[in-house]
Amino acid sequence: MAHADFKTGLKGGFLIALSAAPFGLLFGAVAVDNGLTMFEAVLMSATLYAGASQLVGIELFGQKIEAWLVILSIFAVNFRHILYSAAMVRPLAHWSLGRKLIAFFFLVDPQFAESVRRNENGEKISFSWYMGFALAIYFPWLVTTVLGVMFGKLIGDPRALGFDVLLPIYFMGMVLGFRKRQNFYPVMLASGIGAIVAFHVVGSPWHVSLGAFAGILVAVLLPPAPSHINNIEDAGEQSL
Repeated sequence: MAHADFKTGLKGGFLIALSAAPFGLLFGAVAVDNGLTMFEAVLMSATLYAGASQLVGIELFGQKIEAWLVILSIFAVNFRHILYSAAMVRPLAHWSLGRKLIAFFFLVDPQFAESVRRNENGEKISFSWYMGFALAIYFPWLVTTVLGVMFGKLIGDPRALGFDVLLPIYFMGMVLGFRKRQNFYPVMLASGIGAIVAFHVVGSPWHVSLGAFAGILVAVLLPPAPSHINNIEDAGEQSL
């Protein structure tokens, strides 16, 4: 059973890895363009493992900003992962602490989205499936980082080719995957408007976290109907 779950996870993660490949190439190209060595770029991908904040960090490195500001900026972009882990506490309640610590390291955006989808559909979130899905994304991410470093100079300025729009398009597609949930549109609009206002008032990268807070506020003010919550909880209990 564990072997079958792992293979299922690998198949699902491989599809995500293909869609994430341009981001890995982009990061590698931007990293070498900002003076990082291949080892440094791969180390950043292996340890930080968060495409958006890696690109933010690289851009700040190139501007010779103080290290604590770089760390704080990356934290601001990655703040959503705290919300991800909080949302996954109940679906992973039956896991050991060690497994949870490993799982939360790999809790990137597509991992969270697919785990939530499985939980709401009543599918079991086993550790074998989770790690199969995670590793199928993680190792190709490292490989594409290397390829981006090696061949990044051949493509010139990634922005001139429009690669900088890939990340927003990817996130938009992932967000729209939840469009059938109750109050999706009010929460999405609040997050978008909040992020735009924060970008012009406070600046980047704080608009990411402030936009998330705006969406959370609307979600609290407009909670889903009790029947919808019960359906989600019943599906989660069936998956345990």
